[in-house]
Amino acid sequence: MPLSSYLGSNRRGGGWTQALLPSSSSVTAKSTPKAHQPRKPRKRTALLNFLFTNFFTIALSVSLLFFLLTLFLFGIPKPISSHFKPRSLSRRLSSRRPVTRKKPGSNPYQNVAAVDITTKQLYDKIEFLNKPGGAWTQGWKVSYKGDEWDSEKLKVVVVPHSHNDPGWKLTVEEYYEKQTRHILDTIVEALSKDSRRKFIWEEMSYLERWWRDASDDKRESFTNLVRNGQLEIVGGGWVMNDEANSHYFAIIEQITEGNMWLNDTIGFIPKNSWAIDPFGYSPTMAYLLRRMGFENMLIQRTHYELKKELAWNKNLEYIWRQSWDADETTDIFVHMMPFYSYDIPHTCGPEPAVCCQFDFARVHGFFYERCPWEYPPIEIDQENVKERALTLLDQYRKKSTLYRTNTLLVPLGDDFRYVSIDEAEVQFRNYQMIFDYINSNPSLNAEAKFGTLDDYFQTLKDEADRINYSLPREIGSGQVVGFPSLSGDFFTYADREQDYWSGYYVSRPFFKAVDRVLEQTLHASEMLMAFLFGYCERIQCEKLPTGYAYKLTAARRNLALFQHHDGVTGTAENHVVLDYGTRMHTSLQDLQIFMSKAIEELLGLRQERSDQNLAQFDPVQMRSKYDALPVHRAIIAREGTVQSVVLFNPLEQTREEVVMLVVNRPEVTILDSNWTCVESQVSPELQHDKSKIFTGRHRVHWKASVPAMGLQTYYIANGFVGCEKAKPAKLKLFSNLSSIQCPTPYDCSEVGDVVEIENQHQTLTFGVKHGLLQKVIQKNGLQNTVAEEISLYSSTGGAYLFVPHGEAVPIIQSGGHLVISEGPLMQEVYSYPKTAWENTPISHSTRIYNGGNTIQDFLIEKEYHVELLGKNFIDKELIVRYKTDIDNKRIFYTDLNGFQMSRRETYHKIPLQGNYYPMPSLAFMQGSNGHRFSVHSRQSLGAASCKQGWLEIMLDRRLAKDDGRGLGQGVVDNRVMNVVFHILIESNISSTSNPVSDPQPLSPSLLSHCVGAHLNHPLHAFIAKKPQDINVQTHWGPFSPLTTPLPCDLHIVSFKVPRPAKYSQQQVGDPRFVLMLHRRNWDPSFCRKARSECTSVADEPVNLFNMFKGLAVLNARPTSLNLLHEDTEMLGYTEQIGEVSQEGRVIIPPMEIQTYKLELRAYQ
Repeated sequence: MPLSSYLGSNRRGGGWTQALLPSSSSVTAKSTPKAHQPRKPRKRTALLNFLFTNFFTIALSVSLLFFLLTLFLFGIPKPISSHFKPRSLSRRLSSRRPVTRKKPGSNPYQNVAAVDITTKQLYDKIEFLNKPGGAWTQGWKVSYKGDEWDSEKLKVVVVPHSHNDPGWKLTVEEYYEKQTRHILDTIVEALSKDSRRKFIWEEMSYLERWWRDASDDKRESFTNLVRNGQLEIVGGGWVMNDEANSHYFAIIEQITEGNMWLNDTIGFIPKNSWAIDPFGYSPTMAYLLRRMGFENMLIQRTHYELKKELAWNKNLEYIWRQSWDADETTDIFVHMMPFYSYDIPHTCGPEPAVCCQFDFARVHGFFYERCPWEYPPIEIDQENVKERALTLLDQYRKKSTLYRTNTLLVPLGDDFRYVSIDEAEVQFRNYQMIFDYINSNPSLNAEAKFGTLDDYFQTLKDEADRINYSLPREIGSGQVVGFPSLSGDFFTYADREQDYWSGYYVSRPFFKAVDRVLEQTLHASEMLMAFLFGYCERIQCEKLPTGYAYKLTAARRNLALFQHHDGVTGTAENHVVLDYGTRMHTSLQDLQIFMSKAIEELLGLRQERSDQNLAQFDPVQMRSKYDALPVHRAIIAREGTVQSVVLFNPLEQTREEVVMLVVNRPEVTILDSNWTCVESQVSPELQHDKSKIFTGRHRVHWKASVPAMGLQTYYIANGFVGCEKAKPAKLKLFSNLSSIQCPTPYDCSEVGDVVEIENQHQTLTFGVKHGLLQKVIQKNGLQNTVAEEISLYSSTGGAYLFVPHGEAVPIIQSGGHLVISEGPLMQEVYSYPKTAWENTPISHSTRIYNGGNTIQDFLIEKEYHVELLGKNFIDKELIVRYKTDIDNKRIFYTDLNGFQMSRRETYHKIPLQGNYYPMPSLAFMQGSNGHRFSVHSRQSLGAASCKQGWLEIMLDRRLAKDDGRGLGQGVVDNRVMNVVFHILIESNISSTSNPVSDPQPLSPSLLSHCVGAHLNHPLHAFIAKKPQDINVQTHWGPFSPLTTPLPCDLHIVSFKVPRPAKYSQQQVGDPRFVLMLHRRNWDPSFCRKARSECTSVADEPVNLFNMFKGLAVLNARPTSLNLLHEDTEMLGYTEQIGEVSQEGRVIIPPMEIQTYKLELRAYQ
């Protein structure tokens, strides 16, 4: 029976006319007049007489009016499979009042979600004993009575799929040529033969590549298959992204790039997400998908003990709700697969030995691995179809008992499957014979057929509409009734025994850092391109951004490609990592060239409008190749010359901070754009070389002020009369390795018994023998022990797994080099420590700044130079550990994708590797007294709190062996790298919730948000290629595009032109610009104004129409994060004050990201 036959069938109750009209018996029954009885007189008005006499007529009329009103408000229902136009959710949020809870001591306008399940509760409850379960090793012996499907038959939706990694053991292009192009050809051919066949596809990186090669006939066939519902695009991102290391900016970019290409090319907008291979799952992904108009998600790789617990209680399908969402606007339906893997042996039911018999591509003649159990697949024929069908149906029934409904999802695929038409035919043919047998025997109470993911979710929700599966006192959701609500994340993933996948949080950290640099540069480039288009009034001005449009698109796609769950994770083969790295390096160079030309245009310096002309500026930092550290370009400050430096601030607030450039000689003077003297200091440049600590170059520091999203010019002069030269720092030297020569022109002295550096807010104390931080004393009297330790784990893990053997062992010995630089703007302790090896694997600097009440003044900058190279460090994992006196009870907090925080707790019942968590950008601990220790990172790493007051962060890992997860190699291609942390020590100014008793995640302070923003969105510096004569004073005024800086808790995620190549082709008046805003939530128990530059927070509406100087906003309308939907109710946006398109005023609740399409025009 076709699947559509049970969509909407078996509904209880009759039609609305039967319910409202009287029955025929009541109309025809003979009336028997009663004998006249005397009664009390009563008054009956004419109105009452009329109402009683015409009751049914009135009721029918009211019902008809109500029906017509409903049609007017909500429209005629659309077909179930209609994805080709932006549409609202098929089931809108109900009007029930959500269960609301206020978080004590938290933001007055942020509530806490009420849910049935939290992942913390699951971790608290589960014993993690890994008890063997028989055929289903990680579960139990599943059985059923047999009458479970008497009233509601079992509906099996078998979903053929092929998982195509865009890079893993081969590069994306190698996979495409060898396998993926043939798979896509096969899909089109196989599905075109039989309309009952279905398939799903996920990765747009491959589809776009195939589309370029495909003939017009193949393209048309593919499109027709999508339109008729045989082929569904699920997810539709450029890749299936990792969810531990990827930043939310990159996730939005990669999904948007794929979704927009898909919509532009085929006219399809996905609404179901398919994520079978990421190694753990983040609620950030659920939030972003919901705000992109997605309705449903499917996930697979979660801890096997969590799967077992959820399966036991029939909670594998649930509503994922964000922890702060009291209004249920973030709810999205989730299906979690129950078993070990997404391959065929682990998807038909709980017994893989049986399921493998139905992977018909494993029969003789195909190159796939044979079933490791005793029984191979057997081709289906008329002789064995009954026995085979009943055997498979038994697995389907057992699997269905793990879920609440009688609608069952059965994936049918694996990595790079359906590579030939013969393989596709053997699967489709054999399964169709089984389906035909099941469907032709009503006594089995089952139906089975091929379907898409959308077929499954629509069938399931239809059943849930008819049958209420809710449990007593279950909170659930107004979106889909009958399922529990859940909040939390699914890290750290374990697939068996004590094999925790926490190693990939840190594998290939060099490229994790490059990923963030590309993000920052793309974010800044898109902003500059938008300003170029916005302020352009002549067609010649559009040549530059239009000419670079294809390179900007390539950069988006190269960044998107690296978000793949074997890219940013560091879990690909060496030559694939090279391919990823080369692509990112190429895009970085392209974007920097574009930025250097864009700043000339915006400052009015560009004479020729062609994008082919060489730029007048170079980026300050340059990379010689894809795996080399960036090197600061030294400014050659010859006497009588001046060098121009332009700084771009990509943030939405004015930026005042101490900046640094490298010069070849120390006799320099800093001047601002008005040629006014600026205080500066100079100190020697240091390097990781124990025989030559000083490079011979110099670092000049000064305090810069750069407008929000703007440009500011400074000049570095040699020989400028009337200004004091940069003040040389005073140096203190200590060494037990060899003598250090004092560099010219600095004054040097020996280190005393105590090493301290200080600014107006804090004093840092170091141990002389080891060169490590010991204590931080704040000027308000707060003292914190911060004992820094650098250690190594011995490990036998691999790219995926962290498998430590024993405790980490400290490696720093007494002795080594120590250089202390003390100046008016920056003070630094540099340590090249002594270790047991000739070439020490690490050196580090600790810096504090004194810019005069800037954000920098409150932080401690730690920079670790890591060289985990050579045979001495095989099977070693390098960590830094901060041992503080904070009584955190081994509870700490790490961020999820740079978007939200998650509460972490170290469990004794879980091994060390299971207590490591992803740290994409921030980790902090908080004590009962409100003292908080935060570490901001500019790249993704892993963190743990093994003992009270300890926070450790892994820096790099070098492992020779494969860890048995398919890669086939270890990770020994380590690169020289720098890791930068910004450490913040705070104390609250009001009462706060107790981290031990409060299961909810705490939020960063406003200052902490600002610190993280400055670290992850640094100033972009460019220097003029040619110096000028000091007597020729050019004046390049600042470029300051914002009317006023935005509130400190409002972040511009992106400001861009999404289709720059088509900018001039779009109709004038249509919104061609996109502004995406994120309202950060901050902990009000810490200082409101971030103690520094913050002048406002986003409690009041922001007016989009008045945001830019010299740019009129002609049109503004809200849209989804992937720019494809404009139904704000579907997206969960709160009601705005007034009409955005008319008034431009928007209010963004804390934590929310909202996107607006704008049309801008420069004032004449």
